[in-house]
Amino acid sequence: MKAVRVIPSAEGGIVEVQDIPTPVVGAGQILVRVRATGLNRGEINQAREMLSGNTITAGVEFAGEVAEVGEGVVTWQQGDRVMGQGKGCQAEYVLADPLAVMRVPADLSWVDAATFPNVFITAHDAVISNGQLKAGESILINGASGGVALAAIQIAKAIGATPVMAMSRSADKLRKLAQFGVDIGIDASLGSHVDAVMAATDQRGVDVIIDTVGGPVFEANMQSLAVRGRLVNIARLGSATAQIDLSTLWLKRLKLIGVTFRTRSEAERLECIQACARDLLPLLDAGKLKLPIDRTFPLTSVLEAHAYMKRDEHIGKIVLVVD
Repeated sequence: MKAVRVIPSAEGGIVEVQDIPTPVVGAGQILVRVRATGLNRGEINQAREMLSGNTITAGVEFAGEVAEVGEGVVTWQQGDRVMGQGKGCQAEYVLADPLAVMRVPADLSWVDAATFPNVFITAHDAVISNGQLKAGESILINGASGGVALAAIQIAKAIGATPVMAMSRSADKLRKLAQFGVDIGIDASLGSHVDAVMAATDQRGVDVIIDTVGGPVFEANMQSLAVRGRLVNIARLGSATAQIDLSTLWLKRLKLIGVTFRTRSEAERLECIQACARDLLPLLDAGKLKLPIDRTFPLTSVLEAHAYMKRDEHIGKIVLVVD
């Protein structure tokens, strides 16, 4: 089968499409014929950082049909349309845990289905499980044009958060975000966002912030939070270090929450996937959740897809289509 492989080198991993053996399904596993797979910035970062070690197959999310079920699997059968997370998903076939996949709605295309697992599982974990956002509360999403941020915006809107605020350094991107449920767009290129947040919340502050930027906005984020506000950091695209005022943390009784899947056990990861399926599949069925497809590439054009993502001009997902 064809697969996107990352070969370690002293200058960073070399990405190329190779022919490798199709994996063999084992007990308690399912084998999925992949039809489409989402491209995520983490895969580019991982390739860049692979200076040594073993060659790996890239990719963390997929959509496709169950090709074979292993011994003991009763929840899925051959031909079922599924989407989910796993390792080595940028390939024609992938092995998956039965609990790591969700059903694909009948009217959803393979490309659309491939945009759902990674970003919506991550956004659900940030907004609902950790941020504990409730109807009537307010939310601010930093770096709001990325896939996880777009998912977070839609989840917040669907559960009745108000206002839903989004921040970006691009005024053009902010205009486009309105269609996904953003009530107030904040142009980060104009300076600190504290005044804009306070004006939007009658000087109360925002209840939940989903932060992808990190250091450059961290202090302003804390100033923007309401009493008992929750700041959930899921990325550090601006900087991984920040200085905080402990008096603000103390007086507002804030919660600062770091979220990653890197330090979670497999059981914890599967629990996150099942929680996402439980809460969000009904919204997906109802047509209330959908990511824009910025562009698709054939699996064999993965290097072109990487170059396109690095230019950071896209809004929504980049998807690799598997023939």
